[in-house]
Amino acid sequence: MDKVIVFAIPVFSILIAAEVVYGWKKKRNTYRLNDAISSLSQGVLSQLVASVTQIFQIGFYTMIYSSVAVVRNDAWWNAWYGWILAVLCYDFCDYWLHRMSHESALLWAAHAVHHQSQDFNFSTALRQESAYMLLGWVFFVPMALLGVPPENFAIAGLVVLLYQFWIHTEHVGKLGWFDRVFSSPSNHRVHHAVNPQYIDKNYGAILVLWDRMFGTFSEEREKCAYGTLAPLNSWDPLWAIVGGYWKLAQNAWHAPRWADKLRIWYKPPGWQPDAVSQMPAPTATDGAQARRYDPPTSRAAKWCGGVQFLLLLAASGAYLWQAEQLPARTAAILLFAITMGLWSVGAVLQARIRISTALLLDVVAVALGVWALGLF
Repeated sequence: MDKVIVFAIPVFSILIAAEVVYGWKKKRNTYRLNDAISSLSQGVLSQLVASVTQIFQIGFYTMIYSSVAVVRNDAWWNAWYGWILAVLCYDFCDYWLHRMSHESALLWAAHAVHHQSQDFNFSTALRQESAYMLLGWVFFVPMALLGVPPENFAIAGLVVLLYQFWIHTEHVGKLGWFDRVFSSPSNHRVHHAVNPQYIDKNYGAILVLWDRMFGTFSEEREKCAYGTLAPLNSWDPLWAIVGGYWKLAQNAWHAPRWADKLRIWYKPPGWQPDAVSQMPAPTATDGAQARRYDPPTSRAAKWCGGVQFLLLLAASGAYLWQAEQLPARTAAILLFAITMGLWSVGAVLQARIRISTALLLDVVAVALGVWALGLF
């Protein structure tokens, strides 16, 4: 699966470049370099984490399938109708995972990463969650019980994931009957929006019919404002991942009752017991009116961050190509080096560190990589 992602990198890059060029020609550019790099950094990190967490992605599923599948008929699932049903089953389970990720603080802390961008474009589609896979596998257990073979499950998941790439764009308008059945750019813009009437709507990955069936559908009627109710306001890729959990841990620590310390984790995002509620939770109106985070950045810093990221993307692709053969120690060091580099990119674009410091960190990262691979 890691090699499939490596093959996908140039395809995604070409499509992103095409969207940028189209936006400029139409005088409606939807990209900012800092935001796009931030989103793509999350995509890289999610794949790096995925390479070392296979037990959560497919391991538990395989164990459940092997031991308690009600019916096993691989030939049926490998027929054309079996593949269609596998994709539909995955899409249905994904709807409930997605919905619960907006209704449970613990899951939202992981899923919020995908919503943090205040832009909406193809790079946003690649802003994937690193911690999601550690928690979300439970929602797909019904497929294992039904007897969907692990390989079919994995490919169905890839189909559902890849489908969602094209719906992250502002350049495709409404599509008539298609919008009533499938998740489309119009429907998914609503999902990412923080306008009051759009909050927690349109969860479907491929089919929006699930939303129509379960009362979570909303049609796009006014211009969307994107992001999260409490804006991230940072290009730090690590803080984007852990910040939600840190805030939950702080609230749980200050909650006076043990029952509330637990409720904070599974109640809806923003819930707090009265005893620790010092400020009102951000509202949808607050989110829609929030200014886009865009700290001033020098041209040199932009060049530095952009070139750094491209080099790190190449390094990540090389790592993913060999990930299955690498010893655990080597993989851990390489992951640390690439992660340090991605943090450095965000810090430069946010003016938290100087370009010279970023270059020094790059030298350290390269040295770690060379050492891990035994090249000196």
